[in-house]
Amino acid sequence: MGLFKFSKNAYIDKKIDNNNIKVVKKEEWEKFNSLVLGYGDISKKSEVKSVLCSIFDLEGFTNFCKQIDPQLAVPIFLNKYLEWFFKMIKNETMQEEYEDGVSTWHDLPFLIKFMGDGLLVLWDISETSVNKQMNIIVSCNCITEKYISDFLPSIGKEVVDPPKKLRCGITKGNVFSIGNGDDYVGPCINFSSRLQKLPGVSVVFSNRGLDITANKSLNKNYILKKIEVRGIGNSELICIKKEEFEQMSDKDKEFYNEI
Repeated sequence: MGLFKFSKNAYIDKKIDNNNIKVVKKEEWEKFNSLVLGYGDISKKSEVKSVLCSIFDLEGFTNFCKQIDPQLAVPIFLNKYLEWFFKMIKNETMQEEYEDGVSTWHDLPFLIKFMGDGLLVLWDISETSVNKQMNIIVSCNCITEKYISDFLPSIGKEVVDPPKKLRCGITKGNVFSIGNGDDYVGPCINFSSRLQKLPGVSVVFSNRGLDITANKSLNKNYILKKIEVRGIGNSELICIKKEEFEQMSDKDKEFYNEI
């Protein structure tokens, strides 16, 4: 987690030049190192996973935190939001519920990481069919829509001016484990982060390795565009909602080129 704090027993009293000062014990001082991150042996060889990566970002969360006495509103919002988000992941993953179990549209994610104003969500798709991969995108789309239709009206009764929109950028690629495997890095994570910041869209996914025609709903409601993504490529193919593109301002439409 990267949290570090000296205990009270880490200090000793020392007299230097007739001045009494507190100094940190040498053995305690040495405890501040990369192990604080909680990754274990970072030199350990990485495990590679093929994933579908989604980054869900709360639009306007920074401004929400600037309100009067944010220490009162932010914990309420985050508690409700994170509870809702995990519930929605399960709801959208479940296909049918039975007395002794559930069937699923796709697997649950193996990693969800809170990043301050967003959530990194990784699904292991190494043994997942193309159809189920596209089902994950459908689930992400439903979550962003239900944030507005279901969560926002509810949380609006408890806090002032909550974030008005949940954005999601989705890519397919490889990630690499760090140390003991509690965290992962990879270019697709950076790519997803860049995509969710695009103007005028709520859900956007890269066309790399994904087949929009494999899902009727996505093929009907999304369109293919070409954009430049800083640090990724000059001509990246992405899919955005047809309805959102039609409602964009002319300025925002300039970001999206025809194929």
